[in-house]
Amino acid sequence: MKSNKSAVRYATALLELAIEHNKVELIESDILQFVQTAEEVHDFQVFLSSPLIITDKKISILNQIFKDFNQTTLDFMSLVAKNGRESIMVVIAQQFISLLKAHRGIVPITIISAQQLEEGTKQSILAKISATITGTPEITEQIDADLIGGFIVRMGDHQIDASVANQLKRLKQQFV
Repeated sequence: MKSNKSAVRYATALLELAIEHNKVELIESDILQFVQTAEEVHDFQVFLSSPLIITDKKISILNQIFKDFNQTTLDFMSLVAKNGRESIMVVIAQQFISLLKAHRGIVPITIISAQQLEEGTKQSILAKISATITGTPEITEQIDADLIGGFIVRMGDHQIDASVANQLKRLKQQFV
């Protein structure tokens, strides 16, 4: 929890810096590439979290790996490392992306279903959700066969669970 609060603070500072210097798209591109690297290469996260590697060496390696990054992004990454927060650098990057979406008025919505939803069903769900949000919805669909049927909708910290698995779980709790 504490690292998440720190990550939000760093991400907010980076977003404000990007807006102030009119480099939002450049820094966004760098951060997306950074997150992609962290997701694809597990050893990268181990490297960032390792207490055995000194900070100056980490900064040097980051500068070599991401030499094509904007100087503002590299300076920010160096600052985070110098402050001893390199272990949460990936979380900071993810928070930056979330804050940037919020700044642009984009509302991420995840629809999880047991199987691929038909277009009419998806549009019906979106019509009901659209009435409750302000901004542009960004829909991500996921398939989870464990739901048996129905769907789950996640928007930020809100969740609507209309899955058969959840209904069966509630029935079981009522009988027990």
